[in-house]
Amino acid sequence: MQTKERADIGVFGGSGFYSLIENAREVEVETPYGSPSDAFALGEIAGKKVAFLPRHGKAHRIPPHMINYRANMWAMKALGVTRIIGPTACGSLAKKVKPGSMVVADQVVDRTTGRVDTFYDGPITTHVSFADPYCPQLRPIAIEALKSLDIDTHERGTIVVVQGPRFSTRSESKWFASAGWEVINMTQYPECYLARELEMCYVNISLITDYDVGLEGLEGPPVSHHEVIEVFNRNNARVKGAIARIIEKTDVKATCACQSALQGARA
Repeated sequence: MQTKERADIGVFGGSGFYSLIENAREVEVETPYGSPSDAFALGEIAGKKVAFLPRHGKAHRIPPHMINYRANMWAMKALGVTRIIGPTACGSLAKKVKPGSMVVADQVVDRTTGRVDTFYDGPITTHVSFADPYCPQLRPIAIEALKSLDIDTHERGTIVVVQGPRFSTRSESKWFASAGWEVINMTQYPECYLARELEMCYVNISLITDYDVGLEGLEGPPVSHHEVIEVFNRNNARVKGAIARIIEKTDVKATCACQSALQGARA
């Protein structure tokens, strides 16, 4: 699993967010699960070694249902990463969660189909606890970082992850909203879970780009991918600033339960 290149903190870039580190050097990482989405960009932010990977590839060439999530996460682990920041472009399922705001998610609901979502296919059966999907140490750091930058911040929220690449129907969207979920996205699962299987900390920052189509009282024309990217591009500086602040405040030596997720997971 090891490679000579090293990093402490990993960052995944989502839609419209394909670079983070200035003057970075590119590194290819091989994995038993095939190739990651692209080459990693390695460099320093706030004096810490950071590995950045655009999860869709630099030119957004990989749709969400075709991302090699296992290769991406395995490669992060191979680089020595212990803590991961996963920003995503998301839709809102609640009026109070307005476009332009950011959500530090605390729960996730998987509505995807057919994605390979575990490293443990046997022969040792492994059941990893995922009751609380996001790192309890990184979440408050992310919340404080966003608020310090005067970003409209929601301290918790549930992300429902749909298969993609299509957007939801109005009825599906109404169904998700009626369940009380706040955010909809296509890439959080299995990314966040695979981090847990490899005993890595993971935190999500959801940038809200639009209201989803089924939100009661806000019915209008459906969002297009072009519009999502436009909103994300307009907020790139804020997202990068937030990530830099989180990295600055994060201790690379994690002491949370994420780092021992496999204890008690096997008979």
